[in-house]
Amino acid sequence: MRTRIFAALLAIAIMPAVHADDAALEAAVAGEHRAEANKARDKYRNPVQTLKLFDIQPGHTVVEVWPGGGWYTEILAPYLRDNGKLIAAHYDSSDTQADYRPRGRERFEQKMKDTPDVYGKVEVTSLMFDEEADTLVKPAAADNSVDRVVTFRSAHGMVRSGIAPAAFEHFYAILKPGGKLGVVQHMADADQDWMSRNIGYVGRDYVVAMATRAGFVLEAEGFFNRNPLDTKRHEHGVWSLPPTLHKVESDAQKAALTAAGESERMTLVFRKP
Repeated sequence: MRTRIFAALLAIAIMPAVHADDAALEAAVAGEHRAEANKARDKYRNPVQTLKLFDIQPGHTVVEVWPGGGWYTEILAPYLRDNGKLIAAHYDSSDTQADYRPRGRERFEQKMKDTPDVYGKVEVTSLMFDEEADTLVKPAAADNSVDRVVTFRSAHGMVRSGIAPAAFEHFYAILKPGGKLGVVQHMADADQDWMSRNIGYVGRDYVVAMATRAGFVLEAEGFFNRNPLDTKRHEHGVWSLPPTLHKVESDAQKAALTAAGESERMTLVFRKP
């Protein structure tokens, strides 16, 4: 009996570790289903490196927080389709705390319906908070049920609306022990005033503090989404940069901002002990 138990333990100990599937990620990024405008952003957003850092494995259950138009959904859906599960935790269709939210949810659902061979297995749920009470209204998933939670360029919205503490606590709750939270966010300079008005940038130390307060441990950090050409001092915040170029009228200014590229971003991985 002891011999059999020892042999079983030894077999477990020498099993190769399972990690993100590089080839499958690269195939998903190169997929013909992706919009050309989205592919054009790859050089700024580095999706393969980002998802490898988050160690998203093909068999994982992953929650994508507020996926917007589905830039990362285009990659995660085919990557997880066969062996894993993608939960797209979008805005709720009844959420009128911002007028763009119901419209964004409707467009996203239509995108899922238009290409069922890619998105047919995506589970679209709602993640909704009461911004006045700073409380969770609709959860993205059940507690202790998912392997990864990822959020791309949305932490500033959580901070602006005052629900950041509740959001990070919810991310912690729905992750399994050992699960990970991956965060990509426009990063303010250490000496920059980003609290007094919404400029889209958030301080790195602030994000780390929020995650730590929720119970997370900072496990890894990637620097490939940094952009030293981003001055971060734009008239209309991060939205002055491409792809938005919000209220940028002169051709010369558009050319200069386009040459600078997209925003400088922190890329952080937190683990639930």
